[in-house]
Amino acid sequence: MSRIAGCFEKLQQQGRKALIPYIVAGDPSQELTVPLMHKLVEQGANIIEIGVPFSDPMAEGPVIQLAHERALESHTGLRGILAMVTTFRETNNDTPVVLMGYANPVEHMGYQAFASAAHEAGVDGVLTVDIPPEEATPLNTELKKFAIDHIFLIAPTTDEQRIKQIAALATGFVYFVSLKGVTGAGHLDTAMVERKLTQIKAHTSLPIGVGFGIKDADTAAAIAKLAEGVVVGSALVDAVHQQVQKNTDEQTLLNTATQIIADMRLAIDAV
Repeated sequence: MSRIAGCFEKLQQQGRKALIPYIVAGDPSQELTVPLMHKLVEQGANIIEIGVPFSDPMAEGPVIQLAHERALESHTGLRGILAMVTTFRETNNDTPVVLMGYANPVEHMGYQAFASAAHEAGVDGVLTVDIPPEEATPLNTELKKFAIDHIFLIAPTTDEQRIKQIAALATGFVYFVSLKGVTGAGHLDTAMVERKLTQIKAHTSLPIGVGFGIKDADTAAAIAKLAEGVVVGSALVDAVHQQVQKNTDEQTLLNTATQIIADMRLAIDAV
């Protein structure tokens, strides 16, 4: 059983939901990424999504776009991120780690080399925003060799036939995008989310994580009533950046920026 499947199974047995924070590797610095990962776990994260910085992050709103820019300015690349995961695994062999990014860095490394290196580093899942299911087979084949889960996005506009197609390929969990548009935008429509999750669950038994609209403890709790996982990105990335802007020391930055995760954990567990 993969770490991701094991995580969701354990949470289900406990009657709890997964909290899945997203950070961009190398933001605010390469040196702080691994300590930030550990702090997120301390604050209640169950799975960590690591954004791989890219020059044209088309699915991201302004907050995460700027985080990608900052990470690229510090020369954060895919091989360096795999080294970060390796370091994280030296003291944490339980928390699943998912790489979320775009096709270009993976294709530049080569699917076979990437899958092998990701496995060696301790990566559990991969989500490439701009590889549609019709073009996913080559990467999917290589990831399967190393039992790395291939995670796919489903949008509010995804029709029934495409949901079925995605469900046939996906492993680990399915990521439902709760908003039309980019990360950090719009108002969360829980009624729409509930309708869409019912539609998705007709085609897969995989857990569903919901993201792109989780801004605070209240929205996290609302989604936890509907889905197996709650994904938070922009709100956390912005909290980290705000602490950098205040020039706080490392420990204060880690404690203060990740308080949003602790608050969400409490709200989700109270559902």
